[in-house]
Amino acid sequence: MERSGRLEILAGTAGVATLGAVAIGAAARSLTRRKPTTPDPNSIEDFGLIYSDHASIVVADDGVPLAVREVGPADAPLTVVFVHGFCLRMSTWHFQRRDLEKRWGGDVRMIFFDHRGHGESGQASPGSCTITQMAADLEAVLRTVVPTGPVVLMGHSMGGMAVMALASRRPELFGTRVLGVGLVASAAHGIAEVGLGRGLQNPLVDAFRTSVRRAPRAVEAGRGLTRMLMAPVLTAGSFGSTFHSPAVSEFVESVIQRTRIDTVVNFLRALEEHDETSGLAVLSGIPTLVACGYEDKVTPLPNSVELHNRLGSGCELVGVADCGHMVMLENPDVITDAIEALVERVWQP
Repeated sequence: MERSGRLEILAGTAGVATLGAVAIGAAARSLTRRKPTTPDPNSIEDFGLIYSDHASIVVADDGVPLAVREVGPADAPLTVVFVHGFCLRMSTWHFQRRDLEKRWGGDVRMIFFDHRGHGESGQASPGSCTITQMAADLEAVLRTVVPTGPVVLMGHSMGGMAVMALASRRPELFGTRVLGVGLVASAAHGIAEVGLGRGLQNPLVDAFRTSVRRAPRAVEAGRGLTRMLMAPVLTAGSFGSTFHSPAVSEFVESVIQRTRIDTVVNFLRALEEHDETSGLAVLSGIPTLVACGYEDKVTPLPNSVELHNRLGSGCELVGVADCGHMVMLENPDVITDAIEALVERVWQP
């Protein structure tokens, strides 16, 4: 490896370490306010439930295989498609998958999938790690797995950005096939300007990104150290200050730890640069849901308030006290109820 490459890795890792130190401090302050002696209500929860559902593969337009799971009958009169967030996987919708199946039975089909480079889906090239490509992947899933019938789209964080990008890319789908949209802990733009995202505007992080692209083997060889440094940045804003569930915390941490380093780094640029505001005019014409935790440090509450204001009178805003970015895992009942209410607004059996 060239000397400059080695320096980029060292400098980039130092930059990530700096971000990690800030995040660790925030996480530590939160932990001191939690109640570690409280019994964990999720101690026996099976967070692999989704991966026992019917599996299939959708091939994206550029050939990347996307892992898909289905719940409910193929001929159900309505389908809800769940789109997960950055550095996560479809199983982060665990509680919604578990509880909505009980509530809906065979009346509603649910589709979950892993983004390229995430979970069980195929590896993504650096140039394909964009919000625009994610919208194309979502369209491919709809075209292949839900070719007909009404659909509701639910997106968390970066998944919500993909939904907004799809509205810009294929506006004719919305109001005809896509009857409703939910955006959980998401933002139309400016994620690098607020909260923990401000730490991404750092030349040392840019150096780390360059090192991943120029010397991926070297970075992957040191993935233990890299993940140790990156994980606090990605997990610090996950939960609110009073949240206590070691099982959920360990689950989220394990999902982040298992995401490829190149996937994490390559998508960071997309998050810095994204602007999906052009899709909001399309979404304002259909019923929508915007939900956010009051203590979200990744996509803070003002992002959701802005979305709600721009989406107009057809949008329901749900704010959840004491919750962070992983609000659908922290207070799943509130989010599950909101999804059910959105479905009732757009479709009656």
